[in-house]
Amino acid sequence: MTVHPVNVRLMLRTYGRQLTSAKRLARFKRALVLSGAQDQVTISREAKRRELVERIAQEVIENLLVNGQENPVVTGVLEDLELDLGERVLFDYPLDGGEVQLLRQTKAGPEEVAPEEKVRILRRLWEITLDRVDGTML
Repeated sequence: MTVHPVNVRLMLRTYGRQLTSAKRLARFKRALVLSGAQDQVTISREAKRRELVERIAQEVIENLLVNGQENPVVTGVLEDLELDLGERVLFDYPLDGGEVQLLRQTKAGPEEVAPEEKVRILRRLWEITLDRVDGTML
């Protein structure tokens, strides 16, 4: 059986994309933990619903925002965040494996957000995502 160089390149490209996505996801999880976005645990029926909403919201943030996939829920969350902040915020994932960077869109170009404001924006992103997911659940 012969192995064609094209097939090897395609396989390596696929693995490279998966590795990049995994790194982005890990950085984003660390940023969410630092923002304190996941601190509630209770036992009631409402708490079970809340836990489910949180899990789905976490999936939305991790799998869609981090990977940059187009989705109506993600688009709505990003629009709500933009309206709430009054400006456009960009998510940047450095190739060197550093933490997720939040950039504010200015007339002079993208500008990095201060660390305190980054935590505030990530918290607000979490709240908006929770509200959006909660509103769509039966």
